[in-house]
Amino acid sequence: MHIPDQKLAQVVDRFEQIEARMGATTDGEEIVQLGKDYAELKPIAEGVRKLQDVRAEMADLEAMMDDPEMAAMAKDELQTLKDSLPDLEHEVSLLLLPKDKDDQAAVVLEIRAGTGGDEAAIFAGDLFAMYQRYASLQGWRVEIETSAEADMGGFKEISASISGAGVYGQMKFESGVHRVQRVPVTETQGRIHTSAATVAVLPEVEDIDIGFSMNDVRVDTLRASGAGGQHVNKTDSAVRMTHEPTGTVVFCDAKSQHQNRANAERLLKLKLYDIEKAKQDAERSEARSGQIGSGDRSERIRTYNYPQGRVTDHRINLTLYNLDKIVAGDALDEVINALITEDQAAKLAEMQ
Repeated sequence: MHIPDQKLAQVVDRFEQIEARMGATTDGEEIVQLGKDYAELKPIAEGVRKLQDVRAEMADLEAMMDDPEMAAMAKDELQTLKDSLPDLEHEVSLLLLPKDKDDQAAVVLEIRAGTGGDEAAIFAGDLFAMYQRYASLQGWRVEIETSAEADMGGFKEISASISGAGVYGQMKFESGVHRVQRVPVTETQGRIHTSAATVAVLPEVEDIDIGFSMNDVRVDTLRASGAGGQHVNKTDSAVRMTHEPTGTVVFCDAKSQHQNRANAERLLKLKLYDIEKAKQDAERSEARSGQIGSGDRSERIRTYNYPQGRVTDHRINLTLYNLDKIVAGDALDEVINALITEDQAAKLAEMQ
């Protein structure tokens, strides 16, 4: 993909303007914003400058071709640069792609057991362990917020916050229905069952502007669930919030009602933001043939087939035969990176 010189120059000019402004302003808020813009634009500007340098060097070498004494050497060097140019232009094209403004955000990860009874809950636990291990390999921090354990193991549902560099950008394609095909530990006759769990990845954005008002929210206090004991028996500390215009419900049941109220309001805002974001994603991807980020959180996105040792992501027709390593979290990046690459390719096609 050939990128016009004018577009490259505009990127460098913008970066240099930010650098100059950072050294001139004394306004605290502006300094913070400029710092974010600088950090985001620096790798792009470095890639662009490298491409500009290569193009300039190629022009010099082409001029040297008229010199009989320099022509042979110039020809070899020029060919080397020409060979490297397509890869370099592709790298810069990826850097110039429009960024999802939430890509650097932390996330709230929610996993719920779906169809399949006890086996679905066990599978939900397996998925959480997979993401927990993957997060550890990325150097991210995982904190469990709420969980409801199932009698046979795993979770009926579990919610956790994951923070670190670029969490949402890596995790955003995990939302949807995950399906497992295997012989459950509860199966006595060795039959293969199909069960499912749903995954939701909600970006923890700093400023959520969704027209949210607590006037639209019904708040109920309830008896907290748990293993029993004095606190659970006597204190209505759990909080359920219902956003009446959309019917969106969140529930928090830590010991502190004050903490539950704060967490419930925060989680409700994230859910409403995710609903709006899903609508926008669906609108943007309507014209695409491969709708990775279609916004449909109810679609079946992936199957984990244990008898065949196979993991299939249905959105991009990707099948890998290293299920054990993927479920362990050690090879999950093979799936995630393939999804990111496919999304980038779709965006590049739109730019052309």
